[in-house]
Amino acid sequence: MSAVSGRVGVVLVSHSRQVAESVAHMALGLAGGAEVPVVPAGGTGDGGLGTSSELITEAARRVDRGAGVAVLADLGSAVLTVRTLLAEEDELPPGTRLVDAPFVEGAVAAVVTASTGADLDAVAAAAAEAYGYRKA
Repeated sequence: MSAVSGRVGVVLVSHSRQVAESVAHMALGLAGGAEVPVVPAGGTGDGGLGTSSELITEAARRVDRGAGVAVLADLGSAVLTVRTLLAEEDELPPGTRLVDAPFVEGAVAAVVTASTGADLDAVAAAAAEAYGYRKA
């Protein structure tokens, strides 16, 4: 969606293309229009529900600017697909990390933090902290 050299990239993996795209759009909007490399990887290659290792790999390569790639996933099999790709040599760019975070809130926190030029550790920590956001 956007390209900035030297920033942490963010990949949003969802079982639904529409969900991944919408969360990416919202996170970028809430980042105040800052340019952050964010790419949704939702659904299957044919547009169905599910996950695609090819779409995830392509998205990670597109957002990689050399500062690391934070990957957030929505549900169990998306997490398993990312874990499998991380275990395979050369499937994902070096410095790619699966972030344990709630999908929507974590994506917003990751993108906003990445927009400040923060490193991968800070981006991952901000996303993970979203588990503590209280709504009541």
